[in-house]
Amino acid sequence: MTADERFMRIALNEAKKAALEDEVPVGAVVVKEGAVIARAHNKKERNGCALDHAETLAIRKATKKTGNWWLEGCTLYVTLEPCAMCAGAIVNSRLDRVVYGAKDSRFGFLGSLTTLDEAFPLNHTFEKEGGVLEAECAALLTSFFAAKRLKNKKN
Repeated sequence: MTADERFMRIALNEAKKAALEDEVPVGAVVVKEGAVIARAHNKKERNGCALDHAETLAIRKATKKTGNWWLEGCTLYVTLEPCAMCAGAIVNSRLDRVVYGAKDSRFGFLGSLTTLDEAFPLNHTFEKEGGVLEAECAALLTSFFAAKRLKNKKN
């Protein structure tokens, strides 16, 4: 197992926690020098806040841990391709690298709809890699939404 797969498995565990809380199952971890310094999962429903995506929560925890909002030398692992808001947070926090699992054809801003830091003249670019444990990440999302649709159909 590669390091990327190992850290994505940790993000997947976070995503599973989100599903148990009836949140869209997305998990994220921030890694610095080979160690996880922050982990989070979606909490939009729980916290009643559209900003509480796994990525933004993990970034916030990482900045507290490092004592700096610049997260140079850090990699973000996330189970779903980041949206526009999260891609902006990634640029602003100066992460070096982002690794994601499943593509997001509806909202993805690291390659699916556009690539934020390449489409606009921003002051920071970062390395991107998609598709790490993609099948597992996508399956978790697919099963979550299938269960939601079934539940809604019964009601």
